[in-house]
Formats: sequence, structure tokens, C-alpha cells
Amino acid sequence: MSLVPYALARPFLFSLDPEAAHELTLHALARLQGTPLKMAYCASRVDDPIKLAGLTFPNRVGLAAGLDKNARCIDGLGAMGFGFVEVGTVTPLAQPGNPKPRMFRLPKAQALINRLGFNNEGLDAFIANVKQSSLYRQRQNASALNAGEPGKAPAMLLGLNIGKNAVTPIENAVDDYLACLDGVYPYADYVTINISSPNTKNLRALQSDEALDGLLGAIARRRDALAVQHGTPDGQGGVAPRRVPIFVKIAPDLDEAQVEVIAAMLKRHAMNGVVATNTTLSRDAVKGLAHGDEAGGLSGAPVLAMSNRVITQLRNALGKGFPIIGVGGVMSAEDAVSKIKAGADVVQIYTGLIYKGPALVKQAATLIKKTF
Repeated sequence: MSLVPYALARPFLFSLDPEAAHELTLHALARLQGTPLKMAYCASRVDDPIKLAGLTFPNRVGLAAGLDKNARCIDGLGAMGFGFVEVGTVTPLAQPGNPKPRMFRLPKAQALINRLGFNNEGLDAFIANVKQSSLYRQRQNASALNAGEPGKAPAMLLGLNIGKNAVTPIENAVDDYLACLDGVYPYADYVTINISSPNTKNLRALQSDEALDGLLGAIARRRDALAVQHGTPDGQGGVAPRRVPIFVKIAPDLDEAQVEVIAAMLKRHAMNGVVATNTTLSRDAVKGLAHGDEAGGLSGAPVLAMSNRVITQLRNALGKGFPIIGVGGVMSAEDAVSKIKAGADVVQIYTGLIYKGPALVKQAATLIKKTF
């Protein structure tokens, strides 16, 4: 149970530049994880398992990608009670991202605007950090891998989110995604293909039908090859493939026809799920607010209805049983429930964690378990 109420820390953090507060928090998590001092923020995990995409999620509340781009704080974030944590977006090569300032708070709207631009230390550093996590080390112990042991809750799941470098021409984007997929595949419970950040030039063009068809086709072929490459002997002279689910993260700024095209592509290439949604370019909900006209992706409360609309359209297009991770605007436990009602199977939070603190994780997971 957390010993330090977030309400005490938030005024100090909100007095800092948003990106400085972000980095300070990650640095603290990285230093405290794995030590007794993690009691300052840790919480018990709600046990509410759900099977999805061949995986068992310990509960339905996860962390969205973007908070921990370099996979430095997997254990620290996991200690907050998440059922799954997604880290990244990582690109093949390190890159600084867009010029600062590039992150802005809009407290009156419970929102953030960021134009970070996939700032990260690159694929090699990312994988090294994943391998340093206690979650990864525990999985190397054969006894810790016995997920089917009666009475034991499943381990927290880890999603690895991949993208393209800013300098890579959009026509060569597939090469970056394949390089990242090759790198992260052995370490991920699932991989998310990020084609929807508004902060990398032309990236969202990959959501169009022809470009998406080419990208997902290449991803599907490489996925099949990697499943065999990283498989294990089946005891009969063959190999039991290690199949890592692939999710695709899309934007909220899509009309129904575009959503239907994406849904058709996901099914055509046998993708394992979809993450809906990323940040929005819309500013309708923040007009007139300080920083409301800053370039970048808007997250937080204003995205809830937009994201839920896309989730419902996806569910209608994909049918029952296709895995959907709902993200965007979860600022309360009730918001998390609204995502499940809209058609999502599980939810993720990010901006809500910044405004409400780690207590939101348990509140959301508890209400979801009670409601469903």
C-alpha cells in the first residue's frame, strides 16, 4: 500500500516544467524500484484475470506507452498494481525528438499536449533495460515460468511498443518496424505497432489502406518467421512456435469509413489486436485555454468520448472476440468502465496517472471487476 499520498507530491511536480517533472519521476522510480522504498508508491494488484490474444492479463488496467519510452521503470510501474505495462515507443536508432519545450499541461481540461516525437535511446539500450528488469530475470527462472500452477496469479504482462525514426523516409518505414520487431520479439508478451503518433512527420499516413496493407503484410510475414526462430523443441523432432501477439495502435481522428478500412486490414493480416486510441489533433475541447493551441497530440479528459467512439466502431466492424485495448481519457474508475462498455476488453491509462496518481490504477481495476 502506498505510504505517500500522491496529493502531497502533485503540487511540487506541477510546479515544475512538465517534461522536467516527467524525467524526475522516472528517475525516482528507476532508483526506488526493487528497494524497500518502493513502498512509497506501490499498491496491491487487483486479481481479475482475463484471457485475451492467447495471454492471461492479471487484471484489465494497464499503462499506456509513452510514459517510459526507454523501459527504465518496468518494475517500478508494475508495482503500482497494473495488470500490464506497455513501454516505448522505441525506434531502431536513438533520437532526441522534437525541440523543447514540447510538453504542456492544461489543468482546467485535465489534459496534456505533447510533441515529444519518439525521443528515446534506441533499440539496443531499450532491450538492455528490459533485460535488467526483475520481471525479465524472474522469467528466466524455470520455476517462475509455471504460469499454470494452481492458485498462482499470472505475472504482469509486458508490451513493447515500436515505431520509426524521424529521419527514415515514410516509404522506408517498414524497414524500421521490422528491425524493431526483430529486436523486441524475444522479450515481449505482446508488441504494439505505433502508426498513430501525430508527432512524427507523415506517420499517420501509414493508417491509409494501401500503406497499411503493405506494412501489416510485412509484419505478418516476419511474425511467422520469428515465431519459429524463437520456438522451442516440441519433443517430437519439431519446433513449437513462440507466438507473440501483435497489436496496432491507431488514432482517434478517424471517421467511420477509415475505421472500417483499418478493421478489414487487421483481419486480413491476422493481427492479434488493436489499441484504440492515441492522442488527438483536435483542439475543440481546449479552445481559449493556456497552451490550447500548442502543436502536438492532446491527451486526457477531452479524448475520452472520441476514443470511445472509435472503440465502438471497431467493435462493430471487428465483431465479438477481436481483442481491443481501450486508451484515451481515463481519468476516473468510471471512465475506465465506460471503455469496457464501449467495446474494449482491457484499458490503459497515462494522463490520468499524472493527474490522479497511482491510486487510479486500483480504483479502476476494482470498479471494472465489480461491474463486469
